[in-house]
This record gives sequence, structure tokens and C-alpha cells, in this order.
Amino acid sequence: MSEAVHNGASDDTHARGQHFRNDPEEEGAEPAIQQLPLDAWHRARGGRMVAFAGYEMPVQYEGIMAEHLWCREHAGLFDVSHMGQLVFTGEEADTALEAVLPGDVKGLADGRMRYSLLLGEGGGILDDLMVTRRGEELYMVVNGATKYDDIGHLLDALPDSVTMNLQDEQALLALQGPKAVDALSRLVPGVAGLVFMTAGAFEWNGAPLWISRSGYTGEDGFEISLPAEHAVAFADALAAESEVKPIGLGARDSLRLEAGLPLYGHDLDPETTPVMADLGFALAKRRRGAKDFPGAERIVMEREQGPIAKRVGLLVEGRQPVREGAGVIDEDGSEVGKVTSGGFAPTLGAPIAMAYVPLALAVPGTRVTLAQRGKVHHATVTPMPFVPHRYVRAGAPK
Repeated sequence: MSEAVHNGASDDTHARGQHFRNDPEEEGAEPAIQQLPLDAWHRARGGRMVAFAGYEMPVQYEGIMAEHLWCREHAGLFDVSHMGQLVFTGEEADTALEAVLPGDVKGLADGRMRYSLLLGEGGGILDDLMVTRRGEELYMVVNGATKYDDIGHLLDALPDSVTMNLQDEQALLALQGPKAVDALSRLVPGVAGLVFMTAGAFEWNGAPLWISRSGYTGEDGFEISLPAEHAVAFADALAAESEVKPIGLGARDSLRLEAGLPLYGHDLDPETTPVMADLGFALAKRRRGAKDFPGAERIVMEREQGPIAKRVGLLVEGRQPVREGAGVIDEDGSEVGKVTSGGFAPTLGAPIAMAYVPLALAVPGTRVTLAQRGKVHHATVTPMPFVPHRYVRAGAPK
């Protein structure tokens, strides 16, 4: 059963917030690693399981390179059930969410979704997320590693009239790749009518499905929320389609890096503003004008004057990948920036990275020097995405 919280009486609210955060009884103890609804399913298919965001998750099956390329050419099935699925109901829930998000939540039409950011008072990013209007309620998906912190933050921000429901008995699957629509349409007729960043209610063998045409690989694809008790049967049905193979965390990371998509906790954190992160599209024009979201004064000023640093893409020379934590150094050897994501791009056959660099170095074509474990590498600032997105947008030919 999903858990609901009304942001009402303080003692009860704080007690429930503790529960949501999954705090251990003994201070300093590590919270228990949880299992996904598809845990046995992954293991039976050879998934190599690792701890990630508080869950045991498959990092790979047959190999990261093969899985990455399969998703680019066919359809990959990802288990993202570790992510937090929240539902908000109550009077003016959209107004309440606009108190902590810089996006236009009130303007969302039914079945429309929007990428947004949970912001701290200083304008730093606490999480990035997706919010969708679903009839009389708002549906939000937040990152797994931050979901309990997000819930605590939202509990403090929401008025008494808004109820937040953690859908902890829902699984979440992502089917990504150019053949995803073919495979899913055989099981769920009508999904081909969705376009990028739209969603709707469907059914499969009596199981209710909430499906959006979205994902985090840069490919066309879908995210499917369904009751956990139906997850194994639905995953079996998808995997039986010739275009579909299960894909692990390793390829999910290399795919999103090629797509130029930031990962929270690596490329985004509470010290980073939306302007620094090059996520200005998440700042709605109406909200910028009203300056009615956390950190608005700083963020609007950064838009007008430029931030001190900016997230950029890097094409790294040679074959050796440069990893997170490598420094961007100037002519004197002083560190002036930092690599936040890096790896080998299977689609390009070359290493790529994301980094934060001073604004003067953020111009495409600028050559920069990187230092990693005593070795020097050279790279060129390049526009992102590294690999073009292939989303199916409204009005695009089919």
C-alpha cells in the first residue's frame, strides 16, 4: 500500500518524515540495502548485481559495450524502480510545488510532463525530476539516491491542504531505443500515439499502466509505472519481443553521457545552480519574471551576467577516458575546473566527459588541459549532446 502524508500536525509529520527517510534505529548505522521487485528476474538473466542508491541493481548482463549498442539500435529494458514515484493531491497542489520548483507547474496540461529542479534557498539544485499532470493530481519522479531527502524537504514546504503519496508498491521500467515503440505497441496498443514528454493511462492483462514517452538515454522510448506484483510478468512479455534485451546501469550511464544528460550527485549538486548546469530551459519565463522560487535573485542575475562556472562537454584526445574528479588546469598547473562525468563513448568510439569550467573556457572549440592521477590529457570543449537525441516530438513525421 502506498504511503500518504498530510503536511499537518508537526509531531506526526516529523515522525512520518523519519519513516520516509528510512533512518536506522541506531545512529550511524547503514540503512539496509533494498531489493527491486525484479531482483530474481535480473539474477536469472545473468545480471551482475551491485549496490546503487540503496538498492541491489544490475550493472550489466552480457557487457556494457554490447548493451549500449543494442539500445542505440534496437530496444533496451531498464529497471528504474529505485526511483521515487510521488503523487500530490489537494487544493492548489500545483501552486504549492511552484514554491520549490522554478518551472511552470500551473500551466501543465493533462498528460503533459516537464523536467524541473528542486531548489534550495540559495538556488542550488537539491534534485532534478519529472512532474506530470495526471487528471486531478500531479505525478513526480525523483532520483532514487535522494528520494527520502526530497520527501523531507517537500514535507516542510507543502501546506496542510496538500497530500503527498509515495507509491512504494509501484515498479518503474524504461524501454529505450528506436525499436521500443514497435515492441511496446504489440503489448499495449495505442502507445504510439504518445509523443515526447506526454503520458497516459493504459492497461495490460488487467494491470493498470501509466506510460510516458520519455527516458534518459537520448533515444525514443517509454517509462512504464505499474503495480510491483505485475512487474515480472510484464518484463517477461517485453523481453520476449525480438527487439528487446535487458540493460544494466553501466550502459544506462554511458548512454546518458553521450546524450549530454547530467546525473544528480555527479554533475548536479546543492552547490550548483541551474545556470551553472546549463539547465536554463527548466526556468519558466513567467517564474523568472516573478522571481518567486528559491534562489531566484541569484539565478536571474547569473542568467544576465553569466555564472562563475558552467557545465560543458569535452571531446578527449586519445583513447584513454578521463573520469570524474579529474582537474581542469591552467597554464600554471592550477586547478580551475573539475570533470564530473567521463568515460568511453561506444557510439563515437572515443572518450568524452562533462566538466565545470570558468565561463571564459566554456566556448565551443576551446582546448583545455586535464590532470588525472599525475597524467595530463587534452580535450576540446564541444556542444552537447555528443550523440543527437532521437525523441519523437509533436508534429514530427512518423
